[in-house]
Amino acid sequence: MTGLSEDMIAAAEALMGLEYTPEERAQMLDNLEGQIGLARARRGVKLANSAPMALRFDPRLPGFVLPHGADTLHLSPATAPLPESDEDIAFAGLRELSGWIASGQLSSRRLTRIYLDRIAELGPKLECFATVTPELALAEAEAADALLRAGVLLGPLHGIPYGLKDLFDTRGIVTGWGAEPYRDRVPDADAAVVKKLRAAGAVLLGKTALGALAYGDIWYGGISRNPWNLNEGSSGSSAGSASATAAGLCGFAIGTETLGSITSPSQRCGTTGLRPTFGRVSRAGVMALSNSLDKIGPICRRVEDTAMVLAALNGADVEDRSSIAAPFAFDAGAPIAGLKVGYLPEAFGEGATAVDHEALAAVRRLGVEVVEAHLPVLPYAALMNTLYAEAAAFFEELTLSGQDDSLTWQEAGAWPNTMRKARFLSAVDHVQLDRLRYQVMLALDGLFRQVDVLIGPFMTGPMLVASNFTGHPCLHLRAGFESLGTRGRGSLGAGKLTGSRADTAGATFRVPQGISLWGRLFDEGPMLGLGMALERELGVAAERPTFAK
Repeated sequence: MTGLSEDMIAAAEALMGLEYTPEERAQMLDNLEGQIGLARARRGVKLANSAPMALRFDPRLPGFVLPHGADTLHLSPATAPLPESDEDIAFAGLRELSGWIASGQLSSRRLTRIYLDRIAELGPKLECFATVTPELALAEAEAADALLRAGVLLGPLHGIPYGLKDLFDTRGIVTGWGAEPYRDRVPDADAAVVKKLRAAGAVLLGKTALGALAYGDIWYGGISRNPWNLNEGSSGSSAGSASATAAGLCGFAIGTETLGSITSPSQRCGTTGLRPTFGRVSRAGVMALSNSLDKIGPICRRVEDTAMVLAALNGADVEDRSSIAAPFAFDAGAPIAGLKVGYLPEAFGEGATAVDHEALAAVRRLGVEVVEAHLPVLPYAALMNTLYAEAAAFFEELTLSGQDDSLTWQEAGAWPNTMRKARFLSAVDHVQLDRLRYQVMLALDGLFRQVDVLIGPFMTGPMLVASNFTGHPCLHLRAGFESLGTRGRGSLGAGKLTGSRADTAGATFRVPQGISLWGRLFDEGPMLGLGMALERELGVAAERPTFAK
């Protein structure tokens, strides 16, 4: 055997904290060649990003019972008059837009034209759209108007324009995944989500930018910016979706989350993001990053808006092996009295902001029962190695071919380096991580046997990691504002635009801050109902960004 194999054994010893005897080393050297040969044979089979894993993650523990009944969507009354100002129309919630279109006060074509004009004016400043499809959008809007004239209403999203994260396949339209090697990629079929939204009558404005390969806000077209402070990125990876929605460039947008990619840009941009239960929405035709973690959800300006969009997206799909058939029930008028809302005391300790504390106080004022909740001590953050391994596997060819060098973001925490490092992860540890994941599932199941909803700051405590790995739903909504300086690139890849604008050292900007609500598996209704009540109590949802320069 070569010295390389001996080095491999030495590296394995260092990684695992082991020390082999000379006899044990000799035995391994005698067998390693066959093991390496099997690995090389496997590498000879090129797997497309769309090739699924044989093993499927299922968030349901033994004995879990899905909610019964049919899909139901009961919305609040739409009573607001149509504004005179195009800007006021652009920033309206989906409930209002839907009512105006259904009643004939507003045409889909006019609304689409409003958004296209705003995209043309403000989109380049925000770098939030990878591709705009004005001809398609106007054609779909005219088709929606024609159906209404014929007395056909496809649902509450009929005629409403939206932005689509640029990792959803769109037939004949570039879907570049935010990454240089794929910027000319043109699919020949639509993703399941695109088909569902078309069937619901929604109008596609274009593809919103995402951080390359669903991480951060840096993509081949620049850095998607926070409308509240153009000197910083909008966070990621659903960076363009949150930026465009916050800036009033679309009625709503679609995002995805593997670990914070809906909730993080919603925190940064002040949007309302809903990450549904894992398996509720089909991922067919969507770029895979981590097959056991990827989830799809809406980014909106109001809590009720997210329910309207999820109702259109919900449903199992044979093309997504991890999809799960479950009803989605939402009633805007359902009382929240009787809900038990938990919070982790440590989440409201050091690091919690005044906005976080006010959100908890506001929940107490709503009259629900608020109790302390607790999670067992587990190494929740260790689960991150599962994400790194899956991401490295789904983009193995990018790494092995060297094309990862073409990605703009090349820092230690960026995908190129992370995917290279992932090849040193132990397969045995990977299996053990899956077993740890089951313990985390048990831990959160125990928590949600005690409370209906959990409230907490976005990044405090283990919930960001834990709930993403267990598949529990999360709603993140605007809770207040803080005056902060321009923020740099954090753990979720929020970009700071150094060198591209006037120095803003020492300057502060009034930027939104949010709060997260977590709910039980496949039971988003109570979480959304509490979110609507909290949104009204806090009274900060309607404020618009200033496009600070």
